[in-house]
Amino acid sequence: MAFFTVFPLILRGSTPETTITVSVKNQYDKPVENAAVILDFLGSHQIMKLGKRKPIHWEVHTNLQGIAHFPPVPQGTVQLQVVTTRYQTYGEKFDLDSEQKNIDIKLNPPQKQYSAHPPLKPADAPKQ
Repeated sequence: MAFFTVFPLILRGSTPETTITVSVKNQYDKPVENAAVILDFLGSHQIMKLGKRKPIHWEVHTNLQGIAHFPPVPQGTVQLQVVTTRYQTYGEKFDLDSEQKNIDIKLNPPQKQYSAHPPLKPADAPKQ
């Protein structure tokens, strides 16, 4: 009987969490303000999660110094995306295994667009 009273307490034990701080800068090491920083929790390192997984999704914006703070999230794998105008979208997965994680991101300007198809032939003049 003691097993059934202690076992749920073991399962409900506190899961380790990580506080994430993201610093977003441009190619000239200047802070990028008001960039959308999106965090999705993908999975944990827990062996006994018993199929219970809450979807965790956060979206915050960087401040004037290019810094975004997230509340504590469970340790495991997260996907981080940074989206803003005038820069390429950034995305990467990170493994969280400590109490604090500082992530430095450098955004690049957009690349020139190329087409895999040959240019179209000039169209006939429109009929009036």
